[in-house]
Amino acid sequence: MIRVLIVDDSAVVRSLFREGLSSDPEIEVVGEAPDPYVARDLIVKLKPDVLTLDIEMPRMDGLTFLGKLMKHFPVPTVVCSSITRGGSDKAMEALSRGAVEVMSKNQEVGRAMVNELVRKVKAAASSRVQKQMVTPAPAMIRRDQPVAPSLATPVGRMARGIIAVGSSTGGPDALSRLLTPLPAVTPGIVIVQHMPPMFTASLAERLDRQGALEVREAKDGDVIQPGLALVAPGDRHLLIQGRPGHYRVVLKDGPRVGLHKPAVEVLFRSVAKAAGSDAMGVILTGMGADGAKGMKTMHDAGAWTIAQDEESCVVYGMPREAVAAGGVDEIVSMDSIPAHLLQAAQRRATAPVA
Repeated sequence: MIRVLIVDDSAVVRSLFREGLSSDPEIEVVGEAPDPYVARDLIVKLKPDVLTLDIEMPRMDGLTFLGKLMKHFPVPTVVCSSITRGGSDKAMEALSRGAVEVMSKNQEVGRAMVNELVRKVKAAASSRVQKQMVTPAPAMIRRDQPVAPSLATPVGRMARGIIAVGSSTGGPDALSRLLTPLPAVTPGIVIVQHMPPMFTASLAERLDRQGALEVREAKDGDVIQPGLALVAPGDRHLLIQGRPGHYRVVLKDGPRVGLHKPAVEVLFRSVAKAAGSDAMGVILTGMGADGAKGMKTMHDAGAWTIAQDEESCVVYGMPREAVAAGGVDEIVSMDSIPAHLLQAAQRRATAPVA
């Protein structure tokens, strides 16, 4: 049984969350708090497995409380934020302070929102959270910084191909650790991160400020280029079309695939079809099996595939399923993935063009 504490200043929201979470037989709502001060005492008393946390609250805001919580009494936390630009930016900040999931809190709380809340609480319950959740930032390569000699040799052709990345719970931090060390000669990257609309734009802008790569939310028709990473919008499937050297993004509406939109499965299958052996695939931390079959399809089409290892995952779900499906060439710790990707890109740079 997953024991949940709801922290929100709105009595209406607390009631709706309690009703929705309690409808799942695997979840028990053990308490509610209208502000962080009450929440602090209840956490010590009730020892919940998961916290749902509003950002905008009286007496102490959710971000400040989250920072204190992770230093002294880390609890897997799902942050609930309104779908506004300011709310999205604060949600990204919450993830950097130790939250493991974010979700949108709409004015109209319906069944879809309750289902999402249940999924995220379950994902948070299976996550690894440590005190402070602060790790050394990966080495950053500025956009104006020369490429190291060891990477400069194949620069003329290293940027050939495409890299497809899928992630979910714990993904924003993992994506930061993946993208920040990569140089501007890296092949074009396409990313699916399970996240609500507008949150993905804030995520892309945050990642864009961290390293040599240009990172932005994808638009329909975007051309995939070296040094550019495109993040799927939170309400559209992202597919790839074209041929080697001429790939572009296609965004599509439609039903969720395996509960997700965007879905990693949709991206990986399209990359396998369009790029084949011209592609590399990476599957990062996350709950469930999204992308496992698609990575096997990429692998069988000749792509080089990498999965994050269990030890460095917040939730070892998606990578585990990809490994079990037989579609993974390497299982690598998070901070080693950038170097392994570059090595794979260099090997492919010296191979004959198909």
